[in-house]
Amino acid sequence: MSSDSAKTRFKLADLQLSFSRPLECPWTGTSLLSSPPFNKGSAFTKEERSEFNLHGLLPPNVQSLEEQVERAYDQFCTRPDPLAKNTFMTSLKEQNEVLLQQLIHDHLKEMFSIIYTPTEGDAIQNFSRLFRKPEGCFLNIMDQDEVYDNLSKFGKAEDIDYIVVTDGEEILGIGDQGVGGILISIAKSVITTLCAGVHPSRTLPVVLDCGTDNRELLDDKLYLGLRHPRVRGEKYDKFVNTFVQAARKLYPRAYIHFEDFGLPNARRLLDLYRPDMACFNDDVQGTGCVTLAGIMAGLEVSKLKMTDMRMIIFGSGTAGTGIADQVRDAIAADSEKSKEDAAKQIWCVDKPGLLLKSHGDRLTPAQINYARDDNDWKDKDHRDLLSVVREVKPHVLIGTSTKPRAFTEEVVREMVKHVERPIIFPLSNPTKLHEAEPKDISAWTDGKALIATGSPFPPVEHGGKTYEIAECNNSTCFPGLALGSILSRSRHLSDKMLVAAVKALAAMSPALKDPDKGLLPDVVDVREISVKIAKSVIKQAVDEGLATETGIPDDDGELDIWVREQMWEPKYRALKRVSEAVRI
Repeated sequence: MSSDSAKTRFKLADLQLSFSRPLECPWTGTSLLSSPPFNKGSAFTKEERSEFNLHGLLPPNVQSLEEQVERAYDQFCTRPDPLAKNTFMTSLKEQNEVLLQQLIHDHLKEMFSIIYTPTEGDAIQNFSRLFRKPEGCFLNIMDQDEVYDNLSKFGKAEDIDYIVVTDGEEILGIGDQGVGGILISIAKSVITTLCAGVHPSRTLPVVLDCGTDNRELLDDKLYLGLRHPRVRGEKYDKFVNTFVQAARKLYPRAYIHFEDFGLPNARRLLDLYRPDMACFNDDVQGTGCVTLAGIMAGLEVSKLKMTDMRMIIFGSGTAGTGIADQVRDAIAADSEKSKEDAAKQIWCVDKPGLLLKSHGDRLTPAQINYARDDNDWKDKDHRDLLSVVREVKPHVLIGTSTKPRAFTEEVVREMVKHVERPIIFPLSNPTKLHEAEPKDISAWTDGKALIATGSPFPPVEHGGKTYEIAECNNSTCFPGLALGSILSRSRHLSDKMLVAAVKALAAMSPALKDPDKGLLPDVVDVREISVKIAKSVIKQAVDEGLATETGIPDDDGELDIWVREQMWEPKYRALKRVSEAVRI
């Protein structure tokens, strides 16, 4: 190592989140073996076994992390079904954080659907029956006076970087799951560590238990949450605000990620708190960002300008209007159009058909921006998707409806009559709720369609060619956004920071080099994707004067090193015995 490199490494090692320096550990003996962030199991060295009083508590043979992963994978494979595999991964997380993350890293394609959708949805539905050990923070709307005290149990002001919070009302397309929503907060925390190296011991999953309207849960004697209909209105708003203010006071540097809030609240709460702090809603913004990146790549392949595009969104809930907002804002940013004019390139369809201004009070605040003038549709059929497609002749068709097989052969063939390379994204999750199968879309368009889906699908064979199907996986975007916001200590997550993330993701599209490849990069490359997104987000935060972290490098190469140095990795670090540990 050169002297300059050594100096750089020394300075980097002084960073609070530096992964190079030893891990400070206050535990010994059985307490150490019971602490997932510190436990190495059979990989503790002989010196560590002496230093931390572990002799007699472990078998004598010292093993490597690779050997542990091999054993854990063999155990994983013996589990009979996806839910049993998910339960095994939960158990492993409660024992050894490094081993869990390295196991997933080595088998990412196989395990992603186990730790997240669709299997995590099954785990959430069965939370009260599979429950073994609590993790995260459980806040109760009936005990609002205790929120601050309950939230304070997870560290000092500088200990928490990333808070994922849900109220469990709209989980992964399966609806109200009450207190079981804690598992989606945990899953998102795991994914952010896996994909972007956010330090796991510095994350905090939270559930706001507001009761539930799920009758099956209320009637289940084993249900662990509040046995009360879901509380709404003023008391609900006060509860959310009590949490937000407590979180900001206790952990002032933390980035707050809102997850799976219900349709009436998701955007409303984001709009309420976004001006005052660094926060993010994956359903509103994350889905929109990754979908926009796929659309940008598709438009590049089809040689169409965004300002000339016509798009239909089928399913205008939180995700659908979130996508509409991201696309509208991108059109406005790339042209001289106002947001109002840009919105005219987007047609939103929901249960009543095309959204019209005459729908009045039935429109959510997010839908109002996309409601069409009734006079423009006078004497035109607008009650179903086919009629709207026939009239609009869209270049892009997005599905966020959770209505299976809604993109019928007739709908798709009507679209391809008017567009050379239709961009069709059936995004609803889980897989059984997809609006169409990629193989059918490809067949109906004679291989012309540019397709992305909300869950992984195998490549499609058509006409002697193989077409890769991109997955609009939010995990390629939101972890990098979080990392960039955390490292820059940005005061807000601005629109321009979101656009910077989208452009960074779109630039990595394999289809830009080969149109038969996927429109979005594969999730197996997500750590590198997250580095690029984080760098773009940090640069934008600096440009806007939002970054509060000092010493952020100006040079792109140095910034790359600076980011990577602060990313947690699934590796066993040397342990330094201390009386009290700093969370890194």
